[in-house]
Amino acid sequence: MIRRRLNRTHFCLRLATFLLPGLAFAIAAYLRFGADFFPRLSGSVDPRPYFELLLLATVVWAVVAEQYGLCSVKHLFAPDGKTRRTFLACFEMYAAVLAMTFFYRAASFSRLFIGLSALALVFLTALTQVTFRVARRRQRRHERNWIRILIIGADEFARQVARSLTSGQAVPCRVVGFVRLPDQRAVNLEGSVYKMEDLEKLASEKGIDEVILALPLSRSAEIPVLMTRLEPLCVPIRATLDMGEDIFVRERLFDFGGILMLDLHSTPAESVTYSILKRAFDLVFSLAALVVVAPLMAVIAVLVKVTSPGPVLFEQERVGLNGKIFPIYKFRTMRLNATEESNTRWTTQNDPRRTRLGTFLRATSLDELPQFFNVLKGDMSVVGPRPERPYFVQKFLRDIALYNSRHYLKVGITGWAQVNGWRGDTSIFKRLEYDLYYLRNWSLSFDLQIILLTLIRGLSNRNAY
Repeated sequence: MIRRRLNRTHFCLRLATFLLPGLAFAIAAYLRFGADFFPRLSGSVDPRPYFELLLLATVVWAVVAEQYGLCSVKHLFAPDGKTRRTFLACFEMYAAVLAMTFFYRAASFSRLFIGLSALALVFLTALTQVTFRVARRRQRRHERNWIRILIIGADEFARQVARSLTSGQAVPCRVVGFVRLPDQRAVNLEGSVYKMEDLEKLASEKGIDEVILALPLSRSAEIPVLMTRLEPLCVPIRATLDMGEDIFVRERLFDFGGILMLDLHSTPAESVTYSILKRAFDLVFSLAALVVVAPLMAVIAVLVKVTSPGPVLFEQERVGLNGKIFPIYKFRTMRLNATEESNTRWTTQNDPRRTRLGTFLRATSLDELPQFFNVLKGDMSVVGPRPERPYFVQKFLRDIALYNSRHYLKVGITGWAQVNGWRGDTSIFKRLEYDLYYLRNWSLSFDLQIILLTLIRGLSNRNAY
């Protein structure tokens, strides 16, 4: 019943969200072309291009809405960030649509219509979210809407499960009791505690809708026996296992060739959103960046060549996604005989190995521009943890816990740690702290925020030398 309620709410929320662009376009069309609020356009308006634009906007909106959790019941009741996600989703959708219409020359669209539809979409999205939250809260007021749950287990973990169920806002739940397992010591619970022998009596007296097995991992082998004992209840049975304090399961159980697997440590790199949207963004952004900075790169290449002997580009091994080693490209900033030493040594302030031009390139991060070719090859992303040299990776793996977690994502030209000043010869612990934050909170909007901060701060970072 919990799953049915959630699925129904999720379906209704998703359907309502996906229909919002059509409603926003209808409101904008009425205000711009049907009502007398604004001066009418001379001549008739061909509706066909607007319907084509609506189709494009709906497709983009479906992707963006999923990305920002606007169709998720979990995000619907999140304590904060709802307004920010709404604005960012609408902004990203209209930015994509306007970028595409720039190349569409068959028709011109009313700018006032576009603006009105954007305002309508923001308002309608916020209204939809509020309406669903209010409807769910009203349901909680009536006891007939509550799902009556019996929890199998009577320890501290069972108490935590009960509190989570009763405090959840998506589906109203009420715990009718706890069943103590054999040889289990019951803690102080907010409800009655029963024995396994009381199951049939409980089913008839309490009207149970669902059974939750709240078990420590050490007792998971008892699940088949418990399922047999619970079968006469004829209600849905679900299990939640206590995996310990340091393990957080973010994904679901799935079937792989007949083998049941549970993701204990999943990463964004495994998701379709990350693999497709981030890669598409990387390709588009890198190609655009290379077109814009091509004249500057040509000038830098000539200056590197004429100011010191040696190649223009400098290749160095770095560790990337899943620990794979790849050659990173940079403009050469050091004298030729110092390049091998740089594999095992940090660059420091007033480092004598740098050329005069190299000092300027490193201070302004212009030496990093060739890394857009690494992004096009797929070795890197525009945004991600900065790639480190194999020598230092092996050293940090021995000395710093969780350091290898930063390789669960593609490494990037810029990153959350870098825009906050943790680059070069600075604290590895602080860099890892910021990299792990990025790993846990990755989104396309976060990437855009980091790129914007890079443009603002990247050319004047005190630790870039």
